[in-house]
Amino acid sequence: MDIDENVLIGFAVALGSGLLIGIERERRKGSGPNRGLAGVRTFTLAAFSGALAQALDQPWLVIIGALLIAALIVISYWRDRSKDPGTTTEIALFITYLLGVAALSYPAMSAGTAVIVAGLLVARSALHRFSIELLSATELRDGLVLAGAALVVLPLLPNQSIAWLAGANPRRIWGLVVLLMALQAAGYVALRIGGARLGYSLSGLASGFVSSTATIAAMGLKARRQPELLSACVSGALFSSVATIPQLFLVAAAIHPAALATLAPSLLAGWICSIIIAGISVLAHRETAEAPVTQGHAFNLVHALGFALILTIVTSAVALANGYFGHTAAGVGAAIAGFADAHAAATSVLSLGASGQLHPAQILWAVLLGFSTNVVSKLIAATISGGLAFASRVGAGSIVALAVVWLVYWFMPLQGK
Repeated sequence: MDIDENVLIGFAVALGSGLLIGIERERRKGSGPNRGLAGVRTFTLAAFSGALAQALDQPWLVIIGALLIAALIVISYWRDRSKDPGTTTEIALFITYLLGVAALSYPAMSAGTAVIVAGLLVARSALHRFSIELLSATELRDGLVLAGAALVVLPLLPNQSIAWLAGANPRRIWGLVVLLMALQAAGYVALRIGGARLGYSLSGLASGFVSSTATIAAMGLKARRQPELLSACVSGALFSSVATIPQLFLVAAAIHPAALATLAPSLLAGWICSIIIAGISVLAHRETAEAPVTQGHAFNLVHALGFALILTIVTSAVALANGYFGHTAAGVGAAIAGFADAHAAATSVLSLGASGQLHPAQILWAVLLGFSTNVVSKLIAATISGGLAFASRVGAGSIVALAVVWLVYWFMPLQGK
């Protein structure tokens, strides 16, 4: 066996992994007859012996080492006299041996895994409190449903348009359902952590970069189910709209950078107005009594399915309309596409502009039409999901921001407008 740099690094990683995990276990080992199985020396030796067995390139020696560790674990568990012996230290010792074995071939993976294992061991109290005291049975069930929907059902669905579904893509439809559930769950977690005033505002801003319309729908559903959270949900919905305009700028920068100068005045004014309105909503909520944070369902699966169905129908209608109008009516096509997604509408218009088929004034007009109809779509979603009380407050802020966008457009000098 040649002693090269990689071998030395592997032994160093094995030594460090054993020390890191062993130090944590030493602090919990205790003393006397009921002390734990292993401490810092045992863990370090276990990792080092695994690396040595692997370095000798004798597979049978690695197996014997693993069997020896397993035998020590069985003997320790059998001799344990406490009422609740547990197996955390024993399993950690076996993992440490495996980390030593893997350190020579995969030093980076072994080092990272050792940090994760030590972190889990240190977080024992926090994890126990979260699992037993903070996490309810309903929340656990909702988490499993969301994980199953995203990790089991979604990959199994076909990722192609289906004729008998009006050209809809089943994976995209279910992906929207998962997105809606995730947005509702994000708002629920934010509420539990940050309280009603800030939790939904931050959640709405982050979720708005995924889908502002879906975020508004999720906030509306929460406001309908818990009226005491109306102000917090309105703030979250308004902050989700703050994310729409930066995304439009990113789309323009990627497709047709020359159009940024044309789009900037109107959209930038609307963005500033949206930030001010959302901020006022949060400040106004600060003066009200904080709503109690209660445990319950993290999301509503039925509402998520219903709203995804509505958006699917709208998207299919948009596809048919775009196929009918073609490129000859960019403004009409953008307006129709805006009902489904403002960024999809902007993408089609900017693509035409990049190919020279539209001049700057036409690009701006079409993008603003798509942006306007998207606001209408958000108001419809707010009304359907949250009712008039929610929609009126969200709509007031959205309409003011939209009015600022068009005022700047109207007074902005642009040739060919």
